[in-house]
Amino acid sequence: MSEFVWMTAVELAGLIRRGEVSATEVLQAHLDQIEALNPQVNAIVTYLPEMALELAKRADAKQARGDDLGVLHGLPIAHKDAFETKGIRTTWGSPVFSDHVPEADDLIIARLKAAGCITLGKTNVPEFGAGSQTFNRVFGATRNPHDLSRTCGGSSGGAAAALATGMIPIADGSDLGGSLRNPASFCNVVGFRPTPGRVPNVPASNAWETLGVSGPMGRTVQDVALMLQAIAGYDARAPISLQDPPSLFANNLERDFGGAKLAYSADLDGLPVAPSVTDTIEKELGAFVDLGCSIERAQPDFRDAYEIFQTLRAWSFEQSFADYFAEFGEEQFKDAIRWNVEQGRRLSGAQISRAEAKRSELFQRVREFLTEYDFLLLPTTQVPPFSIEWEYPTQINDVAMETYIDWMMSCAYITLTGLPAISVPCGFTEDGLPIGLQIVGGPHSDFAVLQLAYAFQETTRFFRRKPPICNM
Repeated sequence: MSEFVWMTAVELAGLIRRGEVSATEVLQAHLDQIEALNPQVNAIVTYLPEMALELAKRADAKQARGDDLGVLHGLPIAHKDAFETKGIRTTWGSPVFSDHVPEADDLIIARLKAAGCITLGKTNVPEFGAGSQTFNRVFGATRNPHDLSRTCGGSSGGAAAALATGMIPIADGSDLGGSLRNPASFCNVVGFRPTPGRVPNVPASNAWETLGVSGPMGRTVQDVALMLQAIAGYDARAPISLQDPPSLFANNLERDFGGAKLAYSADLDGLPVAPSVTDTIEKELGAFVDLGCSIERAQPDFRDAYEIFQTLRAWSFEQSFADYFAEFGEEQFKDAIRWNVEQGRRLSGAQISRAEAKRSELFQRVREFLTEYDFLLLPTTQVPPFSIEWEYPTQINDVAMETYIDWMMSCAYITLTGLPAISVPCGFTEDGLPIGLQIVGGPHSDFAVLQLAYAFQETTRFFRRKPPICNM
């Protein structure tokens, strides 16, 4: 049954719905894959095969009765260990929550369950999702299946590694500084950061916050679109949630891109980017020309973006961790979190207000740029997957990275705009490391971004390449 683990989620969902295979059979194939490969990568950290088998049997019985089925009926999934899951341990990778069992599901989890997913466990994260290297003191590190000596990225790193190895067909994740896009790039899968409010964050301590979003991951763009049919949509508890129906993402991804005008930036006018990243991406830009697009080297004006991001991230960390520090003591949290909270404590009201004003100006500059161009293309990450022994790269092209998030700015700058962005597989370095291409669209153009990513994917087909450990 190993053939099932490499089918797309769309293919699997169709087979199950037509009765050609049962949810139990599909689940068992994925459980076998987990038992064979998870010990090598450590992607799934809370593993619940018995519970999952019972859920799959119930799903099969529901289908046999002729009941209505959700769009994700019978598909196995493991949830990011930063989402609260009712009755299932949720640790955030933190020792102070190592035994925490929530009493309710976050909205994204509730929607996935309602759509018919079969929960089999949780995927690994950095402590509280801080940093794009997935390691913590509860479960250890998650390794990159394309090179076990390297990181899978983060913070949705366990999700990306599980997808890349065929352990699950779809995964949920979240993204503030690149946590859906970065691990997707590192693991040769697809990670989509939707417009804030597309997938409502409920509950949320700051319901108006737009830096952090939840979203889908998959091995293909069509699988990401399928998942959005379940997790997108309005919720009155989220004041920024969007009214567009989730059925928007059931529309045809195929589109004629003849005449589309694309901007390509290798470095957003100054970010240090490893040559192996730009070399790999630029070899594949001709695929867009083949699709009928024109490409120009250009980028919006991102001045002040670094200051804005560091200020607003620090502010959000102080807000998020103040109560935890008071309850558990600061010493219980990793250095990077304590540093980011301290940065937040030092901020003045004037600094925060200026950062918000500059962010508004940045949005308008980028929005205007994307009236001249249909999409912006750029590297997802500034480096290829790096050693699992490093917390983060300390320099790129001899440029020092002063903080644990400096090397993530190719994603973080885009976060500030609130624009939809996707990382899609774009090839491999000479030593076999995956590289992702980031595609950014205009305001609320989520579906159009998926369409261009799909067109590129179908032209290049890099998603078909399996990690070496899957071929042994």
